[in-house]
Amino acid sequence: MEAVADTKAGGSWILFGTIFVSMVLAIVSLPEFVPDELGYLRPEWVPLVLIYWIIALPQRIGIVAAWMVGLMMDVLMGSLLGQHAIAYILMAYVTYSLYQRLRMFAIWQQSLVVFAIVGLNQLINFWIENIAGVADWTLWYLLPSLMSALVWPWVFLLLRFLRRTFHVT
Repeated sequence: MEAVADTKAGGSWILFGTIFVSMVLAIVSLPEFVPDELGYLRPEWVPLVLIYWIIALPQRIGIVAAWMVGLMMDVLMGSLLGQHAIAYILMAYVTYSLYQRLRMFAIWQQSLVVFAIVGLNQLINFWIENIAGVADWTLWYLLPSLMSALVWPWVFLLLRFLRRTFHVT
């Protein structure tokens, strides 16, 4: 019984650690010499990690976890409080409702679905920023969705390796 508790506690550290690393990757700024347009080529790390954990462990990571991570991202990014939380809740709901199908898809097919889910996240964030008068539409805005879809296979394989290595259940 004690070994099961240790495994669960260790698994929690992997979950929190991967989400923490994704948040760090999301807020790390680019060097001064890099043009601003290249910032749009950065994948959406937090949604990618949330999508993976919802697919892999829907009983542990769900809508409430996505909401809490979204609130933390709002604080970290200095955005409107609740902006990322709403986007992550909707993203988590869509992912949770499709997780059984997504498990059966090949990784390249999952990338297409990830493109759509992260694109939904991007559009919700843009919609909220537009209402607040902070953002103007540009086609660059959806580029992180494409980059997230291209990076998805490596994120999936890395997180699956961590989950299996540390027996996260």
